[in-house]
Amino acid sequence: MSRQVYFNFGKKLSRRTVLRGTAGVGMSIPWLSAMKEAFAGSEASKTPRRFVAMTLGLGLHAQNLNPQKAGRDYEASLYLKKLQDIRDKFTVISGSSHPDVSGGHRAEASLLSATPMGKGAQSRTTISIDQLLAKHMGHNTRFPSLVLSSAGNSSPSYTENGSMIPAESSPARLFMQLFVNDSPAEQEKQLQRARQGKSIMDLVADDAKNLARDLGAGDRDRLSAYFHSVRELEKRMVEAEQWAHLPKPKVDTKRPIDISNPNDFIGRQRLMNDMIRLALSTDSSRFISFHLGGSGGVVPLEGVDEGYHSLSHHGLDKEKLAQLALVETAIVEAWGDFLRGLAAIEEEEGSLLDHTSVLLTSNLGNASSHDNRNMPVLFAGGGFKHGQHLAFDQKKNYPLPNLYLSVLQQTGLEVDKFATSTGTMTGLQAS
Repeated sequence: MSRQVYFNFGKKLSRRTVLRGTAGVGMSIPWLSAMKEAFAGSEASKTPRRFVAMTLGLGLHAQNLNPQKAGRDYEASLYLKKLQDIRDKFTVISGSSHPDVSGGHRAEASLLSATPMGKGAQSRTTISIDQLLAKHMGHNTRFPSLVLSSAGNSSPSYTENGSMIPAESSPARLFMQLFVNDSPAEQEKQLQRARQGKSIMDLVADDAKNLARDLGAGDRDRLSAYFHSVRELEKRMVEAEQWAHLPKPKVDTKRPIDISNPNDFIGRQRLMNDMIRLALSTDSSRFISFHLGGSGGVVPLEGVDEGYHSLSHHGLDKEKLAQLALVETAIVEAWGDFLRGLAAIEEEEGSLLDHTSVLLTSNLGNASSHDNRNMPVLFAGGGFKHGQHLAFDQKKNYPLPNLYLSVLQQTGLEVDKFATSTGTMTGLQAS
């Protein structure tokens, strides 16, 4: 017997009826090409703007990350010492967090949406920044967005209705998706799935129209918004057919071999970083999230003999902090190498890094105490003026959603608010 779920339509609906619509729309809304007018100058722009969010499940120890002095003449912290050759490519941001977001590890779901999770039946977030960009601007590439992870399928990428988008954790599979052309038979299967999807959406629309006859004015408005999502999904289905006929880009790179050791956190980070660079440089996708969750085992680095998760919950133990510093220094260095790789790729009017905003952050400002305040934030590229430490109040944090709004506007989306933003980020200027 099918379970019953409640939509706020004023009546009970069967699980089959709701989930056929909700699953299809909820999982696919971020991939739509909708509302092109929201994107400023998309077709006229010679060089596209891009966004990459790299998120950490276990934070970065603030005392080793954040410089003591604010401004442009700060002295490099322990974690930043080996990034000084690219100092002018990134900004350190301290004293910021997502207002009203708490819950320790649970706040991973709010990392890119900046909206607090509800409780119980209302336990959901809303659309993440990467998926908002993909929704309005993702139609220009084969993959409107890429949602990746170092292990498992969890991600901080969410649709408007609070559905998490499962992540791809295999660089080898990602390589196949990006660069290996499907056989004619597989292409036909893709087209059939697209056509079938359109017919399913038509069925959902018919069911919803029948339901609308019994609804009040408020619920009819909500249903109208639902119809809008259905129509946008149908547009995306048509685009899927068009991309199925186009050849994938060719690269002079062999298919990578996945790293089997689940504890090789840095190796997995670097390998997926290489895949992200390839995806960006071939314009296969412009909006990418990469979640690096917390490995429970020992990261294979000299001097480290305790599990990463245990080290992050150090309780100020000196030995644990020393080993944690080795792991986190390697994480930041890998991020720096990713920036160097983008900076080395020349494009019209600058480098790939100049046109790609790259964020490194975590929901945990203090992993040891599960504190979501004072989030670690490194931000690079994207056509901003970097080379500084923006130090905000450690006790009364600055809203990090302001940075997200700056990214959205710089990337070309004409919006004046994102989540709990109060404006664009103070002190961060476009170059």
